[in-house]
Amino acid sequence: MAPPESSHSPAQPVVEFERVGLRYGVGPEVLRDLDLRLPPGSFHFLTGSSGAGKSSLLSLLYLARKPSRGRLMIFGEDVAKADRGTLTLLRRRVGVVFQDFRLFDHLSVVDNAALPLRIAGREPQESRANVVELLEWVGLGSLLEARPPTLSGGQKQRLAIARAVVTRPRLLLADEPTGNVDDQLAVRLLYLFESLHRMGTTVVIATHNMSLVERFAYPELRLEDGQLARLPARAARRL
Repeated sequence: MAPPESSHSPAQPVVEFERVGLRYGVGPEVLRDLDLRLPPGSFHFLTGSSGAGKSSLLSLLYLARKPSRGRLMIFGEDVAKADRGTLTLLRRRVGVVFQDFRLFDHLSVVDNAALPLRIAGREPQESRANVVELLEWVGLGSLLEARPPTLSGGQKQRLAIARAVVTRPRLLLADEPTGNVDDQLAVRLLYLFESLHRMGTTVVIATHNMSLVERFAYPELRLEDGQLARLPARAARRL
């Protein structure tokens, strides 16, 4: 699997927040005064109690929402000033693994994984070989024509990951990617994310599973009451 392409300077952050705030409607801010820089090729856990704002922060990162205030830069682009076409191009450089998978039950495994390429205008015959190679890499090579309802939770999760990375994103976001699998598979999935990270992808994983955070030595972004603290990597406790 080839590493993600990169055109930005090594010194340029993939993501930069400057005093970012987010509110829904006229309610109170759910995120406030966030300052954050994610360098290219970094790996972070996003932690915090339920309701702390993790999903809201991820929605800013995958450009589903714009900040209510402050400045958000993605790949050097100011999101507030970006037009619709620019936002579309930026989103294609971000891969997202959603907590509820969001797979299409009427599509096969290979067609689900290839969907982002089709949306980007790639012809199916041009991309199929690369998609099959990726599915083999995540352990689904024998299930290419299966439909999501026939898959286990772990297989669905690996398919969701394959779909998220098929476009070789520069930024990969995962919302509770191990929430529906057992501990053994959770560790295997983290090793998969590590492999992507080593090839140059910037990775942010939102999780409640603190045993994984303690087991893998990566920095922690902790949200509490809408504010963000950056914690150093813990000492890894791998078996």
